[in-house]
Amino acid sequence: MAFDVLPGDPASPVILHVPHSSRNVIESGLYPDIVAEELDHLTDAHTDLIALGAAATAARRPWIFMNRLSRLVVDPERFIDDEMVRAGMGPVYTHGHAGRRLRDDDPSRDAKLLHEHFHPYAEAMTGLVDDRLAATGRAVILDVHSYPTAPLPYELHADGPRPPVCLGTHPVHTPDRLLAAARAAFGDTGLNSPFAGCYVPLEHYDRDQAVWALMVEIRRDQYMVEPGGPPTEGIDRLARALAILVDTVPAHR
Repeated sequence: MAFDVLPGDPASPVILHVPHSSRNVIESGLYPDIVAEELDHLTDAHTDLIALGAAATAARRPWIFMNRLSRLVVDPERFIDDEMVRAGMGPVYTHGHAGRRLRDDDPSRDAKLLHEHFHPYAEAMTGLVDDRLAATGRAVILDVHSYPTAPLPYELHADGPRPPVCLGTHPVHTPDRLLAAARAAFGDTGLNSPFAGCYVPLEHYDRDQAVWALMVEIRRDQYMVEPGGPPTEGIDRLARALAILVDTVPAHR
């Protein structure tokens, strides 16, 4: 499969979700001459290392769900009715970070990509959430992302603050205590700018309060050379901060 589920402590409700760290592309109609540049700008580079580092140092190891395909193939966090569809960046991107076309329109190809990659990914993530609910009575999804220091042209809400760490929330799925724990762990944070919301499987979305979620968007100058360059010393500090959040997730809403 095009994703990995890395087991954590059986008693842990925490899932570190890493959807956009991979640069791995497969044949999917992408124009080959622009793929490398798009990967540099759109990949949440090294967020897999942050999640793995946090899991290794947390007192109770969290579970990790990690995408092994680039978001340029299929983006598992976009939906058919997503607002990003108007930017050509729904589940199967037709346009890239600067509005440049990435691939030809091909509904048959897109349906195949959704069938082979998008839907199995969603089903597996739902299964992991269900497993944590059954084992612990709750599931806590920490969605690990990064974003560029300077806005990219595709961003629909680029005029707001760009803090070192942006926390994306949902009124049903982000308890105040979870948000407070994240602010304490990371220090200088902002809320829902430049990116808002958090990932929850559709089966639970907007109704199951036992499923908690928080998006952790890390500004890339905090831990890497932009765009698409190597990590810097900041990556260890952020892995430790994420581990602190894992260890301080509250027991109750």
